[in-house]
Amino acid sequence: MTDQSPMTEQSLVVVITGMAGAGRSTAAKVLEDLDFYVVDNLPPKLINRVVEIADVADKPSYRLAVAVDSRTGAYTFEELEREILVLQRLGIRTMVVFLDADDQSLVKRFQETRRPHPLKADTLEESIVAERKILADLRGNADVLIDTTELSVHDLRRRLVEAFEAPVPERRMRVSVTSFGFKHGSPRDLDLVFDVRFLPNPHWVAELRPLTGIDASVSEYVLSDETAQEFVTRVADLLAFLVPHYVDEGKAYLRVGVGCTGGRHRSVAIAEELTKRLSDAGTAVSTRHRDIEATEADR
Repeated sequence: MTDQSPMTEQSLVVVITGMAGAGRSTAAKVLEDLDFYVVDNLPPKLINRVVEIADVADKPSYRLAVAVDSRTGAYTFEELEREILVLQRLGIRTMVVFLDADDQSLVKRFQETRRPHPLKADTLEESIVAERKILADLRGNADVLIDTTELSVHDLRRRLVEAFEAPVPERRMRVSVTSFGFKHGSPRDLDLVFDVRFLPNPHWVAELRPLTGIDASVSEYVLSDETAQEFVTRVADLLAFLVPHYVDEGKAYLRVGVGCTGGRHRSVAIAEELTKRLSDAGTAVSTRHRDIEATEADR
């Protein structure tokens, strides 16, 4: 491949990888539906060859997805990291999507499908532990990290569509803001987490308790607090500072979490306001409220 690649800023090479059983095959199918040319189980050393073919095709917005698993061991991922660096040095936009899930979920999925784990350790649990060790560095450097522990196939599809449906004409980061309740556990795939449990809680106001942070009365209650306004301003300013630096490092997708106790009132209202401010500033941003439908018993 020559240094003068005809691939443009709109072109994109996505590497789909992660824990076996976490949804890699589903992710590959979703990207195929989004008009990516998908190659499954491609040896990393052939990635550049496939990109060369795309160069010859001279398509102005070529979108290639390569799925890589752990069946050939650690060497595959050392080689993969080298190939990604080569692509980036050639000016080709490259992103890594890492699919993960907790060990219990992975064990259950393998037991349900009765498929063998690609790593042949003595037990399934040992195979999962070995794979986590192999993939640790790649997970840490992923551009898009999706934990599928609590996601349905449809949820996973929505996450990927959110990240890749629209072509990206320039290096513009996409920000996702997720509200959640700490009592339900923190999402495992967030980059930044902000705790808003210090704000007045609408849960203790009888007429507000049945509502959510999307309702105007709850939003006004939360945001009328001067501390809440200052908090949102400071977080928005922090993100305005951080995002360009993340982009310079090649990161293309940032997941921000806002948590309160139950995930229905304060975190929702703050996430909505933060999303509005980011959008007004020209940031590509989306919002998800994980625990907004939690029942009274759950809260």
